[in-house]
Amino acid sequence: MLKFGLRWRRRAVLFLSIMGPGIITACADNDAGGIATYAVAGAHYGYSMLPVLLASLINLLVLQEMSARMGAVTGKGLSDLIREQFGVRWAFFATLVLVIANVATTASEFSGIAISLEVFGVSKYLSLPLMAGFIWWLVVRGSYGQVEKIALVLCFTFFSYVISGFIVQPPWREVVAAAITPVFAGDTGYLLMVIGMIGTTITPWGQYYIQASVVDKGITAKDYPLTRLDVVFGTFFTGLVAFFIIIVTATTLHGGPIRIETAQDAALALEPLAGQYAAALFAIGLLGASVLAAFILPLSTAYAVCEAFGFESGISKTTKEAPVFFGLYTLLVCLGAAIALWPGVLLYRIMLLAQVVNGVLLPPVLVFMLLLTNNRRIMGPFTNSPFQNLLAWSLSLFLIFLTLLLIAWALAPDLLAGANF
Repeated sequence: MLKFGLRWRRRAVLFLSIMGPGIITACADNDAGGIATYAVAGAHYGYSMLPVLLASLINLLVLQEMSARMGAVTGKGLSDLIREQFGVRWAFFATLVLVIANVATTASEFSGIAISLEVFGVSKYLSLPLMAGFIWWLVVRGSYGQVEKIALVLCFTFFSYVISGFIVQPPWREVVAAAITPVFAGDTGYLLMVIGMIGTTITPWGQYYIQASVVDKGITAKDYPLTRLDVVFGTFFTGLVAFFIIIVTATTLHGGPIRIETAQDAALALEPLAGQYAAALFAIGLLGASVLAAFILPLSTAYAVCEAFGFESGISKTTKEAPVFFGLYTLLVCLGAAIALWPGVLLYRIMLLAQVVNGVLLPPVLVFMLLLTNNRRIMGPFTNSPFQNLLAWSLSLFLIFLTLLLIAWALAPDLLAGANF
């Protein structure tokens, strides 16, 4: 009995030492744009978006596991592997896709910071320069271990949405019935929302970041079973948070006179049910999510670009050892904050648009991942199972179909107006 207890204690300590990449990446998926997207989904479409969320989470688990496994087995990031296996041109293409998506998403994270602090009466012209400076200092002057610890602490702010979910007392039988009954509405707004939901749950940057962080942390194939547990736990937690955000806004806003345009709208909708702390609950969760993603997003971009073109990278390195890595990180932080600071910019629209951009640009990244994880020469016995391939290819083809349908709808709305989807 004593040996059994010691063995489990050692495994727990080992897991805590390896834990981080999966949980942080999954939680950062619930970023400012993610919270906005889930909130609008619940307010506009009620509980009918829950099946889309559940399907996205299954795919998220499969894809995050693939990325983490590639990092542990090969000791290389995704961009590095794309360059080695497909050449510099394809590496440039994949990196360009990521940079486009990440510029938009980083701006949405700083928009989330501004919106959350505006709930407390703090102007974005004060909050954004201060937070951008803190986020920059955190990475440039810190080590990987310090950054990871702060990121894990920020993950706990998401519990504010779970608390809010129980406060509003949703009709649980109706919630469960809706979650297992897929519904498809044939309109452009619904298509955008589906792409946005998938784009915020499964992001291009997330695949790059989790693989790079596994490599940066020094996790190998021997440690991988515990890293896989880290990925499973992270996916469960991000799904739990997203589930409650949709439930809160569906219960309080769907079918009512209030429509979400800002974070303040969601807070006001909760206020009659949760009292004076409703706005604070919503804002704290949004602030934590935004800060977490605001330093993870630029990091994933810096990792990817440096890997693709052979530059030194790593949080624990000095600015002299990795000048391009820290220079790119600094540029992304400044650019994201500058876009959110632009006079007259609609912060909430930036957040929602970024998720659609992520959804549209995700398929090329998935194709590269699938080709790499099925390559026995680099993965050995750790290649994908048929089930993983089926889910990942299905998601890629589904997103391509939705994107083409959306383009067709934009070009010929009258032609598709009578279509029954």
